[in-house]
Amino acid sequence: MSDHVHDENCDHEHEDMVFVVTDEDGNEHEMVLAYTFETGDKAYAVLLDRNEPEDDGVIFRIEEEGEDEVLVNIEDDEEWERVMKVYEELVAQEAD
Repeated sequence: MSDHVHDENCDHEHEDMVFVVTDEDGNEHEMVLAYTFETGDKAYAVLLDRNEPEDDGVIFRIEEEGEDEVLVNIEDDEEWERVMKVYEELVAQEAD
């Protein structure tokens, strides 16, 4: 992994990482990776709707399948509560 920091001082273009996510009603949404974070020994991704960026983010667990990384729904209530607590703390820190 690179130690490069992507900010306003970069001298190259950044492309958004876009994922197509299907909701429970079968509607597809283009989601943009906003950021990732880790808690415990697991990594999580926060995605924002590309067409509705003011909507709340959606959080997925990142798992490795072979050489690929895939996004997985968090279905365990205890894990969800733990992840939401960390996410809320991160959002609060960014607001300061």
